Amino acid sequence: MNGSVNNVEKPNKYFDKKDKADFLYHFGFGVDTLDIPAVFGDTKFVCTGGSPGRFKLYAEWFAKEANIPCSENLSRSDRFVIYKTGPICWINHGMGTPSLSIMLVESFKLMHHAGVKNPTFIRLGTSGGIGVPPGTVVVSTGAMNAELGDTYVQIIAGKRIERPTQLDSAVREALVEVGNEKNIPVETGKTMCADDFYEGQMRLDGYFCDYEEEDKYAFLRKLNGLGVKNIEMESTCFASFTCRAGFPSAIVCVTLLNRMDGDQVQIPKEKYIEYEARPFHLVTAYIRKVTGI
Repeated sequence: MNGSVNNVEKPNKYFDKKDKADFLYHFGFGVDTLDIPAVFGDTKFVCTGGSPGRFKLYAEWFAKEANIPCSENLSRSDRFVIYKTGPICWINHGMGTPSLSIMLVESFKLMHHAGVKNPTFIRLGTSGGIGVPPGTVVVSTGAMNAELGDTYVQIIAGKRIERPTQLDSAVREALVEVGNEKNIPVETGKTMCADDFYEGQMRLDGYFCDYEEEDKYAFLRKLNGLGVKNIEMESTCFASFTCRAGFPSAIVCVTLLNRMDGDQVQIPKEKYIEYEARPFHLVTAYIRKVTGI
């Protein structure tokens, strides 16, 4: 695995002592209530993104395009949805890093219990662009936190812990190649992970705003100068967790607007639907190329 292998950590030393009765609370099942190897043992890709409805639709689209069955929702809780189409799991992660972190930890444990080795994790989503036109699919080269550092910050036992946010270069390059083959507008660059949707992204359309319009544009210009192509709210956690686990990973997010031009999405509905589907078309073309499905 390129890019992340030097930061791989051993799993929790207490985990194997307890995993015989492990229950994945936010998925609603555990090793005693579901034959996890039988259901998930052939997994090669875990595709994830925020919306449960969107990921149900993505799973159904992929099943139809590939002419393979789509499972029912395999999650037994109301926190996340899980669909399976052959060797691909489709799992939503909600909004922001706290929700994402829960999903990733339970997905990693799910892969462990299933006996899956080295699955690839890909996040598909929407984002605000920085200096790129709406509809551009940004395949991230790395993730930057709200303090403009290339780390994921956690507070554990009252202490600030910073971890690397690396993504797999081989997967990224392969995705870009497929995008070019499919005439999908693709760019690479850093992704900034904001801690909230409004002030943390220097928006002018929230309820609170104690900065000036020029402050916003000065900040966006600074991001642009640092190689940032888009802003969302999950990239640092996603890159850090998959890096620590040693799993190849990529972040593929379409831009719905150029934040240099404003804060509100103002494209026609049909364009919005088209743009929103671009990460799906890119990622599934890559997966089908790799797997031969």
